[in-house]
Amino acid sequence: MSDQYLNLPISPADTAFGLMAEYDADPHPNKVSLIAGAYRNEDGRPWVLPSVQEAKARLTPNQHHEYLDIAGSPGLIKLAQSLTFSSEIATALDKSIASIQTVSGTGANHMAAHFLAQHLRPSRVFIPSPTWINHKTIWATTGISIEEYPYYDPTTRAVNITGMLSALETANPHDVVILQACAHNPTGIDLSQTQWRRVAAVMKRKNLFAMFDSAYQGFATGDVDGDAWAVRYFVKQLILDGEPDHPGLCVAQSFSKNFGLYGERVGALHLVVPRHLSAEGARSELIARARAEYSNPPHFGASIVETVLGDEGLRAQWLRDLETMSVRIKEMRQELRKRLEDNGTPGDWSHIESQIGMFSYTGLDREQVARLKEEFHIYLLPSGRASICGLNEGNIEYVARAVGLVVGLGHD
Repeated sequence: MSDQYLNLPISPADTAFGLMAEYDADPHPNKVSLIAGAYRNEDGRPWVLPSVQEAKARLTPNQHHEYLDIAGSPGLIKLAQSLTFSSEIATALDKSIASIQTVSGTGANHMAAHFLAQHLRPSRVFIPSPTWINHKTIWATTGISIEEYPYYDPTTRAVNITGMLSALETANPHDVVILQACAHNPTGIDLSQTQWRRVAAVMKRKNLFAMFDSAYQGFATGDVDGDAWAVRYFVKQLILDGEPDHPGLCVAQSFSKNFGLYGERVGALHLVVPRHLSAEGARSELIARARAEYSNPPHFGASIVETVLGDEGLRAQWLRDLETMSVRIKEMRQELRKRLEDNGTPGDWSHIESQIGMFSYTGLDREQVARLKEEFHIYLLPSGRASICGLNEGNIEYVARAVGLVVGLGHD
C-alpha cells in the first residue's frame, strides 16, 4: 500500500492568524494589532457586552451541558429568523424557510455551499473581489466553478457597480451570487439602496440565487433593521413578489460580532424557497448534513443569544450595546482621518471615515504595510485591510504618524 498520499506539501499558514501569532510574540512595548475581526474597548481589551453578562448570570444557576437538537434550539432559530427577516416577513414566508442553527457564520456558509452544490447545481458561484477569504476557500471544496466579480474600485474607493452588474449579466440561471449584507469585509464599503435595487433587478430577471453573508447586523451601524435592509428587499423582490420558478435565496447568519461571542460559535442558516414549495424537505437534508458533520451545534452561546433576544429588557440593553460598539468605531474612524490630515499625510483620507463597520481598506500597499510592521510594529493584513477596533486614544496618534511616514513623509 502506497504511503505517498501522506507525503503532502505543507499548506501555507492562514495569513490573519499567522500575523496574530507574530504580534503575540513581538516584545515591542508600542506594538499595535489592527488584524483581528474582534471588537476591543478603549483599553484595547475584549469587551463582554452588558446584555451578555446579564444573560450569563441568569443562565448560570440552571446551566447544563446537554446536547441540543441536531437542528439547534427552536427558540433561537425563531428569534434569528425574526431578527434577519423581521417578524412580518418571517410570518409571510411561513413554511418557505428552512432554518438550522450552525457553527457560527463559517458553518452556515459551508453548509449552504455544499447543499447548493448538490441540489441547486449551479454552473458557477460568483464571489466578490475582494471578499472575506473563507468564501473562496469554502466554495473551492464543492467543485463548483468560482467566478470573481468586481466589487471594489481602488481608483474611486467605491463599489464598482458597473463591473459588478456586467459580471452578473454573464451568469446562467441558478448560478449563486455571494453578497455581504452589510459592513463589507474587507473594504468597509456597502452598496447604496439604489445599487442594491439594481443588483436585485438583474438577479430577479436572470433567476440567480442570492446567498447573503450576514455577519455584522446591528454592529455595522447600530441599527439592526437598517443593516438587514438588503436581505429583506431581496426576499420581497425575489420571493414574495417573484416568479414561481425563481430558485430562492439563503442567509448565513453569525452572532459572533454583534454579541461579542466569537469563541462560542453561534450562527444560523436560513434557506428561503419559492412560496409554492415547502421547505421541509430542504430542512431535513440540512439536518442530515449537520448530523454527519458535527452532530449538534454549540449550546451555551446559543442560550445566551436566545435569552437576550427573548427578553424585552435584555434586548433593549443589547441594542444599547450595539450603539456603544458602532459609535466607538465611528469615532475612531473620524479621529484617524483627522490626525492623518492634521499631520499633513499625503493623499485623500476621507474614505477612512466614509467606510463603515469593523474594517477599513486603507489604501496602503504591501510595501507600506510591511514597513508598518518592521519599523513601527503595527500589524495589518498585506491587502491594507485594518481592523478599526484595534485603535484607541492611547495608540491612534502613533498609528497616524507611522502611516504618514510610510506613505511619503520620510523615515522616522
